[in-house]
Amino acid sequence: MRVAVMAAGAVGGYFGARLAAAGHEVSFIARGAHLDAIRRNGLRVESPLGNLNIRDAKVTADPSEVGAVDIVLFAVKLWDTEVAAKAALPLVGATTRVVTFQNGVDSVERLQPILGADHAVGGTTHMASVIAAPGVIAHTSEFARMRCGHVEGHADPILASFVEDARSAGIEATLSDDINLDRWKKFTFLVGLSGATGMMRSPLGPILADADTRAFFLALMREVVALGRAGGVRLAADFAQDQLAFADTTPPGFKASLLHDLERGNRIELDWLAGTVVALGRARNVPTPANAAVYAALKLHRQGQS
Repeated sequence: MRVAVMAAGAVGGYFGARLAAAGHEVSFIARGAHLDAIRRNGLRVESPLGNLNIRDAKVTADPSEVGAVDIVLFAVKLWDTEVAAKAALPLVGATTRVVTFQNGVDSVERLQPILGADHAVGGTTHMASVIAAPGVIAHTSEFARMRCGHVEGHADPILASFVEDARSAGIEATLSDDINLDRWKKFTFLVGLSGATGMMRSPLGPILADADTRAFFLALMREVVALGRAGGVRLAADFAQDQLAFADTTPPGFKASLLHDLERGNRIELDWLAGTVVALGRARNVPTPANAAVYAALKLHRQGQS
């Protein structure tokens, strides 16, 4: 299987490294210091599921040097979606599937006009990882799961084959028959995690241990569930409570990528997380006061440090 990873960040780099270690032909798209480090030393993954060092990693800043592949793991920051999709066009052949593992709930819809409805595929991941240093990805959770499927719900032998190859590479991969529901499930938890850890500048453990901050975390997720249900998504009414129970099983140092970016002075995905919740709440007449508080508190940090 020929795979392109766009880009080789905390999520795409991790899964791409697993596939490369299993013998698949993987090309990593990267830039800046990360690109230079991978060229010099390869791509290193530090993980409780097993460390990797892809010493001969194929890496470039230019997708046209790679050409058409079978699968594109599309994992860029949300503000780069359209620009990166246009740059990825040389990777897309007649049967290529571009699986988006971005945050948010509308990535497929943003990709389809550029890449084509047949090529753009929904995906979700559940993991904790970060670029620890150029060329080094630190995966810190005991889990690293991916799900993928077409938003229209139709079967796809190419996608099914990719999932089997990913499993053979040691990735916990699943073919979804309702990726829209899966996207909203992840969005529920991610909005809560990013909003609470980002606003409070704290990992999840202390937030869950305090009654007031725990209630705020739950309120963030309940608003997302209410929004999804108002839009016809088949989320259970008590799904936020289930996610709170899941949160109690995560490491106390668990942080959203948004908090990692805040701590580094980087741009953050606020507009596509709490910001989207607030906007949809207005459109669907669903109150979202907790997420509105997060959006207001972090809005001035959206662009990072100049």
